[in-house]
Amino acid sequence: MSSTLSQKMGLGAGGMIGGRVALKLDPQALNRLTQGRKVAVVTGTNGKTTSTMMLARAVGALGEVATNHSGANMPDGHVTALSKQPDAPYAVLECDEGYFPAVAGASNPAVAMILNLSRDQLDRVGEVRTIERSLRDTVTALQNCTIVANCDDVMVTSAAWNAANVVWVATGTGWHHDSASCPRCGNPIRWQGEHWHCTGCDLARPHPNWITTDEAMITPEHQKLELRLTLPGKFNQANAVMASAAAHAMGVPAEEAVRRLRGVSNVSGRYRTIHRNGRSARLLLSKNPAGWSETLTVVKEANHPAVLVINAQEADGRDLSWLWDVPFERLQGRRVIASGERATDLAVRLTYAEVEHTIVPDPLKAIDQMPQGAVEVIANYTAFRDLNARAAADE
Repeated sequence: MSSTLSQKMGLGAGGMIGGRVALKLDPQALNRLTQGRKVAVVTGTNGKTTSTMMLARAVGALGEVATNHSGANMPDGHVTALSKQPDAPYAVLECDEGYFPAVAGASNPAVAMILNLSRDQLDRVGEVRTIERSLRDTVTALQNCTIVANCDDVMVTSAAWNAANVVWVATGTGWHHDSASCPRCGNPIRWQGEHWHCTGCDLARPHPNWITTDEAMITPEHQKLELRLTLPGKFNQANAVMASAAAHAMGVPAEEAVRRLRGVSNVSGRYRTIHRNGRSARLLLSKNPAGWSETLTVVKEANHPAVLVINAQEADGRDLSWLWDVPFERLQGRRVIASGERATDLAVRLTYAEVEHTIVPDPLKAIDQMPQGAVEVIANYTAFRDLNARAAADE
């Protein structure tokens, strides 16, 4: 009732308000709604929504799946999603990393997937090593849970190191800027190719059970499966292998998991293309330095003009200092427009990156000022949300 009212009043999608009311009335609602279900929880800094949709699609091979596919990834959203599908025997829940301890404690998951851990907006999330320690304590206590962990991420490996049952996945993660020193002892981390180790304790890259290769994956049985994904980028290949490993832990054959993942093409508006006055604008979401770095790698494949949209609302984090850690230098030589509520802050960063640009605060007007043809639009959280809503209203 409250979710429907929220939608009709234009206050939101209703993904959280129903759960918020339910938790006020029954603080144990999440525990009660997950009883009798086989639950998987997906957490990490980047890729949660995409990986959750992938995992839910794969687990659908076993039966009906309740999932918070819209990205409402706190307990309110979990309760809402579970309430809408009370008879589903499986649940796949995207979980904000800060809420993971509470959600894991309440839902008793069979599988927990930890994608990556990197610094996010400090004023909204907190320091990444604090998050790692919180996840480490929780994961170590989950004795009946299979942890699917990214062994190429030092922080994730540390969090899962003492877990009772771990499935290690090699994802080829390229963001190492938040793990120059060991999260356990503080000594330097040394990299040798894809392998890494701490110089002061026994923390080191584990031998992977699943391996991400170029456009394919290798299973624990040494079977090579072509991915052939619709979604772009190496980071989505990594998401797919993580999701396949988690689905396998839930009981889905690897071949069936991959077959189902190939059909995932649009994740809550991510990667969607909108058409305006002869422009085809692909919408991409990036929220922090690691996410922007991966997205800029994707757009580098084609030299299309780019509209960059930055807001700094509460859901984004008010502090924009993270812009200085994004490698905007990769956009040199192409046409770029800085847009959004904080377009001028972005413009300062682009100036130092020696990226020629103009400022158009309204992102739709910015798209219209680009040459006809393909345009890349990269936006942070509320900018992406609002742009999607406006584009849908214009259709």
